[in-house]
Amino acid sequence: MDLLSLLGIILAFAAILGGNVLEGGALGSLFNAPAGLIVIGGTLAATLLQTSWPVIVRACRLSRWVFVPPFIGLDDGIDKVIGWSVKARKQGLLGLEHLAEREPERFARKGLQLLVDGAETETIRSIMEVELESREQRDLEAASVYEAMGGYSPTIGIIGAVMGLIQVMTNLEDPSTLGAGIATAFVATIYGVALANLLFFPVASKLRSIVARRTRYQDMMIEGLIAIAEGENPRSIEMRLRGFQ
Repeated sequence: MDLLSLLGIILAFAAILGGNVLEGGALGSLFNAPAGLIVIGGTLAATLLQTSWPVIVRACRLSRWVFVPPFIGLDDGIDKVIGWSVKARKQGLLGLEHLAEREPERFARKGLQLLVDGAETETIRSIMEVELESREQRDLEAASVYEAMGGYSPTIGIIGAVMGLIQVMTNLEDPSTLGAGIATAFVATIYGVALANLLFFPVASKLRSIVARRTRYQDMMIEGLIAIAEGENPRSIEMRLRGFQ
């Protein structure tokens, strides 16, 4: 569990609600169903319109990374690669076969299997980099979904505000409807700006940072596998991989 993400969301909305109370406002004044429908529904509609279904599905799956990010341990990865290099030095590349079968990481398992199969170093690098770049691109596309939502929601909030003001202007002769229209106008703007800056943009940035860390980890793994294939000394491999920290 990423406690910083949880704490950030709690503080963000506590600051808004608490500030409203300190200014003498009622909490209920910030809850407006029509404004929420306009902003959330409009934002989702615009995002769905610009995005393909596979990207939407991947964005939903990656959202859990905000609170439960994948474990990315560079130190553990370096130790793992060094262990492989020591074993390969003693038993040859075929000695890594049973390690490849038991390796839990799909990316590392694929690289080990290429080593065991005796692939050339350039072949290993090419295959692994294609997979790395392909997955990175898909994940960044998923993160961009939240960036798009952050871009749309303030504008949709303005649309909601204008709709509320239209309601006010068309019912000036009925004072009982003025309050609801004005509330929808201002609350819709708050919803749009708050969702963009307190949720959608931070989530997109969080996902991008996780993707960047994992890419660095997998780059390190590729360099380690290439070094093993070239028969480098475990000590020199360790010195090279420590540069990724």
